[in-house]
Amino acid sequence: MRSKVFKSTVFLLLFSVLVQAQTSFSGLVMDADNQPISEAEVYLKELELLTTTSATGNFYFDNLSEGSYSLVVFAYGFKVYEQTINTSNQDLVISLESIGEKLSEVILTREREKVFALRNLRKVEGTAIYAGKKTEVVAIDLITGNLAANNARQIYGQVVGLNIYDNGDAGLQLNIGGRGLDPNRTANFNVRQNGYDISADVLGYPESYYTPPVEALSEIQVVRGAASLQYGTQFGGLINFKFKQPNPNKKVELISRQTIGSNGLFTSFNSLSGTSGKFSYYNYFNYKQGDGFRPNSNFNARNYHGHFGYQISEKTKLTFEATILDYLAQQPGGLTDAQFNEDPTFSNRERNWFDIDWKLGSLRLDHSFSPATDFSLNLFALDASRKALGFRENRVDIIDDGGVRELLVDDFQNWGAEARLLSRYKIGQKDAIFLIGSKYYQAFNKQRQGAGPATTGPDFNFVDEEFPAFPRKSTYNFPNLNLAVFGENIINLSDRFSITPGFRFEYIKTSAIGNFTTIFTDLADNVLETRVTEEDRDLERSFVLLGLGASYKLNKSVEFYGNISQNYRSVTFNDLRVINPSQVISEDLEDEEGFTADIGARGRFKEFLSYDISSFLLYYDNRISRTIPLVDDQNRVRNLTDNAGTAVIYGLELLGDWNVKETLLDVSQDIQLNLFGNLALTSSEYIEQAEGINNVEGKKVEHIPEINFRSGVRFGYKNFLGSLQYTYLSKQFNDPQNSPPLTESTAPSAGIIGELPAYGIMDLSFSYSYKQFRLETGINNLLDESYFTRRATGYPGPGIIPADPRTFYTTLQIKL
Repeated sequence: MRSKVFKSTVFLLLFSVLVQAQTSFSGLVMDADNQPISEAEVYLKELELLTTTSATGNFYFDNLSEGSYSLVVFAYGFKVYEQTINTSNQDLVISLESIGEKLSEVILTREREKVFALRNLRKVEGTAIYAGKKTEVVAIDLITGNLAANNARQIYGQVVGLNIYDNGDAGLQLNIGGRGLDPNRTANFNVRQNGYDISADVLGYPESYYTPPVEALSEIQVVRGAASLQYGTQFGGLINFKFKQPNPNKKVELISRQTIGSNGLFTSFNSLSGTSGKFSYYNYFNYKQGDGFRPNSNFNARNYHGHFGYQISEKTKLTFEATILDYLAQQPGGLTDAQFNEDPTFSNRERNWFDIDWKLGSLRLDHSFSPATDFSLNLFALDASRKALGFRENRVDIIDDGGVRELLVDDFQNWGAEARLLSRYKIGQKDAIFLIGSKYYQAFNKQRQGAGPATTGPDFNFVDEEFPAFPRKSTYNFPNLNLAVFGENIINLSDRFSITPGFRFEYIKTSAIGNFTTIFTDLADNVLETRVTEEDRDLERSFVLLGLGASYKLNKSVEFYGNISQNYRSVTFNDLRVINPSQVISEDLEDEEGFTADIGARGRFKEFLSYDISSFLLYYDNRISRTIPLVDDQNRVRNLTDNAGTAVIYGLELLGDWNVKETLLDVSQDIQLNLFGNLALTSSEYIEQAEGINNVEGKKVEHIPEINFRSGVRFGYKNFLGSLQYTYLSKQFNDPQNSPPLTESTAPSAGIIGELPAYGIMDLSFSYSYKQFRLETGINNLLDESYFTRRATGYPGPGIIPADPRTFYTTLQIKL
């Protein structure tokens, strides 16, 4: 009964009666030569309203209450403009001052920081609502770090509580989790670029094999579990990579960045950007190659992205994007604890290879029906493949015998459409904002597993006929269908307090059509019987998720926020049908469900200190674990994938950035000195274990360091900038039974089962700019810590995957 009352209340709040507003405000943005500036961002602080200027430099706000507002204007290549305006003063003309080419990097960084202070996700951005949610924004221009290698430890250094796998592959794959979520290929987040999906299959295989190069990005947007209503049902939330926009002031702008580093690292990033009339474009090509610090670790990758925009009218814009990625990597395999302690660089896998071919396309229409109502439609599609080839046995320490290898090939074809309508209106005398949207998603995926050639190189061809006794064979089609309708509504109950109820309806249909082969042999491996099991299964479900957010503005600089949103993660047949010699998968897996709650305060104290202090609670029912130790009928220790039980995860997250120079030092404006830090203190417990699962209740949840701490200093003088960052994570468990490491190297699961030890890493980076040139250099893992962040159950292991030792890099950039 209470559930029905709660749902009825949310829907009544969501669909309140709309009443049109009366007050509006307009203006014109120009440069010093009285030429209009297009694509300038115009922002009202108090209402967190953002618009951009038209091709003629005009902007317009509607649905405003009469009174005064703090107006902020930012445009590419100009100083930030701030002014208090009154709605009675119409047709305001704003003249922006060019930042020119002679200002030092420290002063330019200070201008960017003014924008960054505003870039914490606002209540409304485009056709999305973020009011009352835990959000974080990574401003790439403010990072002094190893961008060429996508060093996640530095890039996400000011995002609190993230757990990161350090792979040493120049950032070709991003592996981040948080709050007890498995970091493997960021599968517990909805991962997007410029607002559309980029993972293999949002339903059946939500892993991200493609990660955009950070050198091409303007910012990375992170929204925690409350993103489940607008972006999908995941417990992790949203990660959205936002690319740089075309230069609005040039027809052609070239940026070229060439990087060399330790272990044969070479990357080349080259972009072209510009605007001509109504047409704009941003293109890049990125090449990466390296040898890795272990034998058998070489890789090379080629990545192209094209963005083409056409401003049909002041109210309508059409954008097309295409992305291509192709990379090949050799995988050195995992280690046991004994092997890692003796020599972290050791490898006993020479024939393991991994290949990715990724093609993405997007067509987006943005239209403004009026200053109060915006619409967007995004069509997107993926055509991709993933191939893994190698010698993979349960025992990590077994030497490759040079015989038949295992080959897994996945082909992903999917497409989708997402439409959003956002409207600003009045409820009585109070402003309100309403969002309604829908998403259609369809996938046609194929998967095959079988015998690969007994050669050395990356020969991705099946040879099942030559090896009829190969024990792991399967062929499947996975057609998936998803239909979603979602909505949120910001309702201002007073000038300071607002609530945001929301909902998401999901219809999911997953299917598995195919077969797997069971081979029966004698002691000499002669085939006695080959049994093929056919499957044709469908699973349909539909459900509604609800959420409620709240925001209270104590003043212009301080906001209290809170939210609670339901989450859901479906079991897919794709997870069930890959046969792994170190893994046993339960046939009785159930969908995961639960909720995420956040409450906190964020803001700025003058220009000295920015902060976000919050606590969270994650309730996780039917949590699936892939590392439950199991002794099989042959007395082998293997990993069981099953619902481990019900988990509760809670903690405190603190983030701060202190401008020491502005606070304590009365010195030149060409000096920069900032201290930053973030701390996540997290506790967890399995409060109930699932039926048939032992020794889990009362244990800690895996993938959770109780202490996750990052701190550092950003400093600079004129055109010289530097950053020193320290990262510390306490120990964390790798399985729900909190098992200790297996000390015997010959134990079947040695290297796979056990805790992850605590580690502390320091990174140092510098940059110097001179005219159109920029030189960047640095040292990652400055103190040469020997550590690991992952015990893999399958590829790229199984076993311990050592992280990089001390490495160096140097980048030269030229901008024309």
